[in-house]
Amino acid sequence: MVSPPPARVPAITKFLKPYVLKMHFTNNFVNAQVIHTPSATVTCSASSQEKLLRPSMESTRDVAAAAKIGKLLGERLLFKGISAVHVSMSRDQKYHGKVKAMIDSLRDAGVKLL
Repeated sequence: MVSPPPARVPAITKFLKPYVLKMHFTNNFVNAQVIHTPSATVTCSASSQEKLLRPSMESTRDVAAAAKIGKLLGERLLFKGISAVHVSMSRDQKYHGKVKAMIDSLRDAGVKLL
């Protein structure tokens, strides 16, 4: 008979940031999603691949596209009632260019960054 592992969920979730922003930039598109850490599900996302956004954008991969995606993601987060997000950047991402544009427009939309 196998005994179940001890329940440590409350101790772990106390230290986790509940919502994490992940950004992904390709040569053609800009993608961003907010992940709910305890349940490991995507809460909200925005991408320059969306068909409704493409006609209003000149380019789907530059700094202006990143700023527009950040603003749209901020509006969607506030609509869902999420007011604070932790930014998770990979090792090769620096706070410059597209990353800076997305984070600044997210902040300007009214989302608090942790």
